[in-house]
Amino acid sequence: MTDQLLRNEYPRPQFVREEWMSLNGEWDFDYDDQGIGEREAWYEEQHDFTSKIIVPFCYQSRLSGIGDTAFHDTVWYRKVFSVPEAYRKGRLLLHFGAVDYEAKVWVNGKLVALHEGGHTPFHADITDVLAEGDNTVVVKAVDHSRDVTLPRGKQFWEEKSAGIFYTRTTGIWQSVWLEPVSDTYIGRIRLTPDIDVNDIALDVFLSGYRPGALVGIKVVVTFNGEFVAEDTFSFRHESASRRIHLEDFNDHGLGRWWTPEKPNLYDLELTLSVDGVVADTVSSYFGMRKISIEDGKLLLNNRTYFMKMVLDQGYFPEGILTAPSDDDLRRDVELTKEMGFNGARKHQKIEDPRYLYWADRLGLLVWGEMANAYQFSGPYVARITKEWIQAVERDYNHPCIVAWVPLNESWGVPNILVDKQQQQHALSLYHMTKSLDLTRPVISNDGWELVNTDLVTVHDYEWRREVLTDRYATKEAALSAQPGNRWIMVPGFPYSGQPILATEFGGISFKKNEWEGWGYSGAVNEEDFTERLRNVVEPMLQSPIIQGFCYTQLTDVEQEINGLLTYDRKPKLPLETIRAIVEGTRK
Repeated sequence: MTDQLLRNEYPRPQFVREEWMSLNGEWDFDYDDQGIGEREAWYEEQHDFTSKIIVPFCYQSRLSGIGDTAFHDTVWYRKVFSVPEAYRKGRLLLHFGAVDYEAKVWVNGKLVALHEGGHTPFHADITDVLAEGDNTVVVKAVDHSRDVTLPRGKQFWEEKSAGIFYTRTTGIWQSVWLEPVSDTYIGRIRLTPDIDVNDIALDVFLSGYRPGALVGIKVVVTFNGEFVAEDTFSFRHESASRRIHLEDFNDHGLGRWWTPEKPNLYDLELTLSVDGVVADTVSSYFGMRKISIEDGKLLLNNRTYFMKMVLDQGYFPEGILTAPSDDDLRRDVELTKEMGFNGARKHQKIEDPRYLYWADRLGLLVWGEMANAYQFSGPYVARITKEWIQAVERDYNHPCIVAWVPLNESWGVPNILVDKQQQQHALSLYHMTKSLDLTRPVISNDGWELVNTDLVTVHDYEWRREVLTDRYATKEAALSAQPGNRWIMVPGFPYSGQPILATEFGGISFKKNEWEGWGYSGAVNEEDFTERLRNVVEPMLQSPIIQGFCYTQLTDVEQEINGLLTYDRKPKLPLETIRAIVEGTRK
């Protein structure tokens, strides 16, 4: 297997250190269907693992080398690694991009990490448990396959995928890596652009800070290698905030704002010193971009902007939730843009940061969406709240992210129309997200049965052109239509002038040469598919009230055949045909 397939690109491109070591590749692997692994101390050396797996691919995927889709809720991994001598001078962090769903991690038999949440990263400081010579990391992952209160997205709770639900992912499914740091280092940063005053607000959070130590941060901002700004400041706390003014043009077509059409990015380098000695250097980037709502209009950089998005499930035939390579993530962004879309709604998946990097770099709007559970319970509330906070924190700095979607189609809150407790849960997620990020709109329950929300988003799989034209001719008609027999707004939460978008529609099924699979409506040949596509897209483009749309969907996924591309990313129609329809009269 090539280095590319082992995903040896730096896994966290928004927060980069030069020194790091990938642990992707072959690991020892075992099922623990009887749940005896901890009792028998499999995290110690004596257990004889029975098979091998290629990390970061889950055992259900073909790229893992296993390809077993049966239920195995508890799995174990082991890998022996050596630590370069240069890494032993300070602290050593062990990073996991994502492990689905619960993870326990041991190094040399010592427990170093516990984490719950299948889509968000975590790390452990393993410095104090390292041995001379070889070291051993062991991971136990538990994924409750049948638990419908688990935030799982499109992962099905039955063994064989069906309808709109797909093969599960259990265990490690994003990169694992080692990273040396100093005793005090930059833990994370928060970047908030303000195009109205041409400032970038910087929040710096330190790890390992010693009370009383004098720390200094030097910040250098460049654009395409050209110096823009520099700032140096000192403080005696675990965190600090700074606003840096950018001395360059940002309007009248002369500027460096970020848009899908011109994805301008500034580069940022931060150097940390502790008591006068350099301790850490981190590089990052940001885009000067603003998403806002004024007088009922959705604006990008203070100008009205029509969002033309596509629903993207983020699944791959051989890797399931894990892309085979970085090139595959980049190609999904490129194909989306080549078809005329300016955005993607990453559906029921907190996407790999490498995808968001390419969306930032190539210019694609992204709606960040939580992987939902399906039923409501007390444990569900705790699980989704904790993981959603982690997701928003992880992705806050990406300029491509322009909206947050904590809930979709009442998943996890199936009785929200009448259940006050479920309404309060949706409200709590809405307000919590706003408390973490005031710079992006939040959709309380995408599709229908909305409570407080910044955008009113409607899912409508009607295929008849004349019905769509009439339905979206006025706000009154759209809000009273109840597509899917669902109320748009929950009673008691009236519409208050928010922008209206059709965030799922289309879903036209088409499979060349044979007709089988699942979809919302079907085409029998390319000509029929083209006409049906035009019949659903053009009413959205021509509607006087719709301010954006999200077509279902980018690719086929397993039994779903309603993609514009096949599951292996082959266009079902010429890309230029799709682009002409999508661009239409709204450019």
